[in-house]
Amino acid sequence: MELNLQFHDAGGDVYGFREEREGKVVAEITWTMLGDVMVMDHTFVDESLRGGGVAKQLLDRAATYAREKGYRMEPVCSYVIMAFERYADEYNDVKCTL
Repeated sequence: MELNLQFHDAGGDVYGFREEREGKVVAEITWTMLGDVMVMDHTFVDESLRGGGVAKQLLDRAATYAREKGYRMEPVCSYVIMAFERYADEYNDVKCTL
């Protein structure tokens, strides 16, 4: 399933990408900016979209954004931690190493 992800400024230093349908958020990934590091803290996929690779699409879009801006990504959200391990080669260039 292809998403039409929109950039979202939640205020403060919190940003994300989300998919809304009929006024309801059905998919979302969020992060808090700390300098040039995106602290990846939340991934949500509505039950109706689960199992279709939506969470990976969210992470891929956030990683593309990080590359465009020259940012790094620090995984905090359990999904992002797992994806960074499972698909290490895809994200090594943006993964923040402390």
